[in-house]
Amino acid sequence: TKRNSRGSTVDLHYWIGKDSSQDEQGAAALYVTQLDNALRGNPVQHREVQGHESETFQSYFRNGIIYKKGGVASGFKHVETNMYNIKRLLHVKGKKHVSATEVALSWDSFNKGDVFLLDLGKVLIQWNGPSCSIAEKTRGLALARSIRDSERGGRAQIGIIDNEKDCPDLMQIMKMVLGERRGELRDAIPDTKADELQKANVRLYHVYEKDNDLVVQEIATRPLTQDLLQHEDCYILDQGGFKIYVWRGKASSPEEKKAAFTRAVGFIQAKGYPSSTNIEVINDGAESAMFKQLFQRWTEKGETQGLGKVYTTGKIAKVEQVKFDTTQLHARPELAAEQRMVDDASGEIEVWRIEDLQMQPVNPKTYGQFYGGDCYLVLYTYLRSGRPHYVLYMWQGRHASVDEITACALNAIELDKKYGDEAVQVRVTMGKEPTHFLAIFKGKLVIYEGGTSRAQKNTPEPAIRLFQVRGTDEMNTKATEVPARASSLNSNDVFLLTTSQVCYLWCGKGCSGDEREMAKVVADIVSKRDKHTILEGQEPAEFWEALGGKAPYASEKRFQEQITHYQPRLFECSNQTGRFIMTEVVDFCQEDLDEDDVMLLDTWEEIFLWVGKGSNSYERNEAIASAKEYLKTHPAGRDLATPIILVKQGYEPLNFTGWFNAWDPYKWSDGKSYEEMKNSLGDVSAISEIKVDLNNISLNKRTLSVNSLAGSSTASASPGYKSHLNHSDSNSYSNGSNCGSSPSLVANGEGIYSREVLMNKTVDELPEGVDPTKKEYYLSDADFHDIFGKSKDEFYQMPKWKQQNEKKQFGLF
Repeated sequence: TKRNSRGSTVDLHYWIGKDSSQDEQGAAALYVTQLDNALRGNPVQHREVQGHESETFQSYFRNGIIYKKGGVASGFKHVETNMYNIKRLLHVKGKKHVSATEVALSWDSFNKGDVFLLDLGKVLIQWNGPSCSIAEKTRGLALARSIRDSERGGRAQIGIIDNEKDCPDLMQIMKMVLGERRGELRDAIPDTKADELQKANVRLYHVYEKDNDLVVQEIATRPLTQDLLQHEDCYILDQGGFKIYVWRGKASSPEEKKAAFTRAVGFIQAKGYPSSTNIEVINDGAESAMFKQLFQRWTEKGETQGLGKVYTTGKIAKVEQVKFDTTQLHARPELAAEQRMVDDASGEIEVWRIEDLQMQPVNPKTYGQFYGGDCYLVLYTYLRSGRPHYVLYMWQGRHASVDEITACALNAIELDKKYGDEAVQVRVTMGKEPTHFLAIFKGKLVIYEGGTSRAQKNTPEPAIRLFQVRGTDEMNTKATEVPARASSLNSNDVFLLTTSQVCYLWCGKGCSGDEREMAKVVADIVSKRDKHTILEGQEPAEFWEALGGKAPYASEKRFQEQITHYQPRLFECSNQTGRFIMTEVVDFCQEDLDEDDVMLLDTWEEIFLWVGKGSNSYERNEAIASAKEYLKTHPAGRDLATPIILVKQGYEPLNFTGWFNAWDPYKWSDGKSYEEMKNSLGDVSAISEIKVDLNNISLNKRTLSVNSLAGSSTASASPGYKSHLNHSDSNSYSNGSNCGSSPSLVANGEGIYSREVLMNKTVDELPEGVDPTKKEYYLSDADFHDIFGKSKDEFYQMPKWKQQNEKKQFGLF
């Protein structure tokens, strides 16, 4: 159950193991229907097949999913979490959503591209394939730590094989379990994920009864509109075979509703799709965000928020825009995101025009005037926390040549380098200027349809021009040139008509006093002639003559356009397979921004591309092209002129961070890379002082030359702390000499004390051997979670200052 601004949403998943019987699958579907009825038909129902689970399902298991071998009894067997008599091999796959499948204990199970975990109870050996990525190694290590901490109470050791030649001891153990390896390892198995072209192919089918027969009839393809769904019927929406949605109308019969899953499965079989295809059943009025975003526009009944744009009628021609206080932006990043404002627009501007494919500075007197035949670079500099931040706008005229648009992008890269690769880059298509772009020109933004602002103009300026002015203050006003015809007029706005003798300010019936005042400011820019204000309905004959005669024009009330509460979506981007593939991160947070990747954040009004420090140059160079591809292939038929914003890790603007709950500006200085995580475990290349019983062979690793393996979860707990105690018992789990990085297990053999012994105690009052700077470490896992609300692993991954604050709060500092 998730709570949001509109109450709560319920998702009901039934999961199908790959070896489950048809009877079991049928019974599960039956229980889902019963649960659905008990919850009054509100849940979104999901059919999940092992290895093909939806992003939503995978998002519930942050540390990953482990598929265990087992038959009927496995679900009922009592599992003892601290049992060590385990011998299994886990095949780990996935970068964002990791899953581990138990496979045969054999070298035949291995391949060069994935991570494998050999789990021997007290010892976990992570074998990283030579061609697997850093992200996969990191997720594999996170899973190994999770098994150690949640299943083994922190008392297991982790060894890591990144390169077999460097780890003879660990390889010796692997060979004892798996036997000698013969022949070459299998090549990497490519990840098969649906690409955006496949997902863009949506088809809507109407499902109904006719003469006792079931009819499934295709009625529409993309872009789909909400009015296609009739409340009396059921529909199947096929997203390119990637996912099947069943929509059940409110007024459809109970029999139709019950048969939803059966019909979807029948549909899959009829289409020849794999039986693992994901199915989502949704009810009229309780649609999931994933379903709604497949439609061009989605509005909720009786609500003023929907998907994309929201339209509400007012009693007058136009509802006044509510002014917001820009001083609140820093205090409330979510407001900055909603208003699409980086700051209060009080920073410095520099403007260049692309001329002969080079940057030429624009005269500051003409800042704000943009010609459709040109491309411009606008550098906006503002101070935050006492240091400069940069936004670089690339404005592309509708009539600019391809060469100029390309030169604009290349010059932007050079300019960005000059400012230390810190600038946020925003691609702006003529007529689609973002809110902040309007604000920085203080109400003096004028967009000329064609022509150029270069000195050598080829064509003379037209004698008669018409401009539409929209905006109520200097933060949101722009004037756009429109064809000088009567049909271009609109009763909701102010228009400027310039001739060789005079400049008319035509005020439509629906415009406000604020809009008239802003139009006067713009009038002084577009014309030096006398200004004549005329009201709609009182025009002189010369006005209509200049427009080529009277003609009908828009005079109906304009619907209010509001910023939506569209649920933003985050994707990890990859072009490695030659096709653009994106993996969605559901219920995302800052942790999900992967340093080794380019991430795409879609807020509907804007597309952000977040570039991690460790992303490769190919991904960075392809980022903008990838975002354009995403817009082009979006099932809802998105506007290709949507602004695309390039954001660098560590230099995120407020209108980006505001989409994330509790953004931590210090995270990047403290976030652990794979190497740091690995080093925090101590020496991971060998095993010390531990007996490993393999096929009844007692292997005492004390005889080996390398003296250590990563110890229990203490390894990451307290860098630089030397243990007070030494253990000689070969069954203890203390670290060797290279791993003096953690409190050792103390005298009772468990290293755990009750909270009363540790909380609010001075150094002298603590039990012997307890590190006073790490009191919290000696709590049991259950007590720790009860006090801090998180696991030790999660706690130690937080920034130091956050750890200290929480320890002070609970009397453990």
